[in-house]
Amino acid sequence: MCTSIAFFEQKLFGRNLDLEVSFGQRVVIAPRSLAFPFAHRPALTEHYAIVGMASVAGGLPLFAEGMNEKGLYMAGLNFPGNAHYFADEGADPHHLAPHELLWLVLGSCASLAEAKALLEEVTVCAIPFAPGLPLAPLHWHVADATGALVAESTADGLHLYEDKAGVLTNNPPFPFHQTNLANYMNLSPRQPENHFAPGLPLACFGQGMGAIGLPGDASPASRYVRAVFFKENAGFPADRPGQVMEFFHVLEGVAMVRGSVVTPEGALDETLYSSCIDGVEHVYYWRTAGASRISAVRMTEEACRGGKLLTVTPEDTPAFAFTEPQPLA
Repeated sequence: MCTSIAFFEQKLFGRNLDLEVSFGQRVVIAPRSLAFPFAHRPALTEHYAIVGMASVAGGLPLFAEGMNEKGLYMAGLNFPGNAHYFADEGADPHHLAPHELLWLVLGSCASLAEAKALLEEVTVCAIPFAPGLPLAPLHWHVADATGALVAESTADGLHLYEDKAGVLTNNPPFPFHQTNLANYMNLSPRQPENHFAPGLPLACFGQGMGAIGLPGDASPASRYVRAVFFKENAGFPADRPGQVMEFFHVLEGVAMVRGSVVTPEGALDETLYSSCIDGVEHVYYWRTAGASRISAVRMTEEACRGGKLLTVTPEDTPAFAFTEPQPLA
């Protein structure tokens, strides 16, 4: 369960990662000379630097989401039951493992257009990162300042969909979410007019009545509608720090409160972390379920050079800033 959002004009991209258990995530910077190995193509030894959230195995980042130094963003989101990875038959360089997809796209593509051209040649295959490791069932959100696409590998192949709304959640497949938005065309952030019974003296009795019917549950379809509504109506200030804060406010609107969703196994699903990546300043912002303070790391030119992975372990312990009240002047 996750929600990914792209604000094209503001060049801000990020996501909520919703899961019932931590996956050992760290903020990482993969510099240009960190070699990415592939099953059926030469290692990518020189590539665009990437900042994002990942688990680390064997010195390599297995990204949940990231952005490269050119401002191209990509995130993998849960897609169980619909994701299909094909049998790996033959040493075809276009056969990619799920974890290799983000390495290749962000490592070698400078724009959404380049990413789309690359993905059109790809088959996603059932190649684990290491023998015995399970394959996460994913679909992918790819975006830059020009727009976004959704990549879904299903039983009939890899489908690329234009994503004009700039939002992705989970199941069902993406075309459903696009069609489903039409059910909510009447919603508005403004107060409604009385079209129900114009002859009756009906009046609004509180703010927000123009959005009555906006779904509030945590299902993927409802989060998609809610994210699009908040995204389309977000009031961004002119200053960059304020824009980053507004991005996090939008993510709050689709976050999963611990205990509000219980898995079939009895575990409590929650938003483990929220991220915002600045495509102008190349800053990765994040906050976790346990520590609401927003932290940040900048992908500097110095960090982009070299061949060794740089990591930060996110703080997940509550910390409170106490202040002393002062007498009124």
